[in-house]
Amino acid sequence: MNTVTLSPKFQVVIPQAVREALSLRPGEKFQVVSYDGRIELISVRRMKQTRGFLKGMDAVIRRSQTDRAL
Repeated sequence: MNTVTLSPKFQVVIPQAVREALSLRPGEKFQVVSYDGRIELISVRRMKQTRGFLKGMDAVIRRSQTDRAL
């Protein structure tokens, strides 16, 4: 598990192993969300970069386990 320290300027450094695993680059933007007692960073991507990221996703919507697919 990687740990980070909050600096006096309220900055953190993302560990190298995480940066490399996620192919993060300098200048990349993130949304910061407080969720269930933790901080989450969500990468902000241009619409062109998100093209095809849902490919292969099951688009069938079920209302309950007994209902048929819509």
